[in-house]
Amino acid sequence: MYAQHSAPPRSPGEQTRQDLVAIVYADEAYPQLTFEGLVTECRKRGLRIAGVLQHSICPDLSRHCNVALEELTTGLRTNLFEDRGPGASGCRLDAAALAEVNAQVARSLDTASELLILNKFGKVEAEGRGLLDLVAIAVDRGVPVIIGVPVRNLDAWRRFSGGLELELSSDLSAALDWLNRRFPVAVAQEPLPATG
Repeated sequence: MYAQHSAPPRSPGEQTRQDLVAIVYADEAYPQLTFEGLVTECRKRGLRIAGVLQHSICPDLSRHCNVALEELTTGLRTNLFEDRGPGASGCRLDAAALAEVNAQVARSLDTASELLILNKFGKVEAEGRGLLDLVAIAVDRGVPVIIGVPVRNLDAWRRFSGGLELELSSDLSAALDWLNRRFPVAVAQEPLPATG
């Protein structure tokens, strides 16, 4: 069991390069295990996290997979894609579902969250929409952000973040190293042996 973490207090709006973190991954190779491991470790440490964890739902091999986003504070899952039938093509993103997820996470950010975890800087975020306002809210409040960024959207992410970002590989060890630096774990001191 981890001892409660300790981190120096920051004033609202104070952001450093260590506070805006992109987990960069190859296109179509979403690092599911990295994000799951990061969320698990944050929870072990008792960190108050806000954000979403992505889950793929593939009902059978002949259909498109769906993506559900799990809101990290409540555990509520929301399917992101519309089922428009087998002959449908084009974007299946359900804009209303994404807006609902956005509102859920915004509410959880109001509960003194210590870290915002977002699954992806995807196509809609690269276009300036989606979950981007959550990043802005977190930055304004001095809450660190960690977000997945596929290589195809890396240039758009860099423009959005304005050079304030730290880029990590998609290995879980890189994310945990950052977590250890940003939220150091207080180590319990062993009592000294009695002398006499």
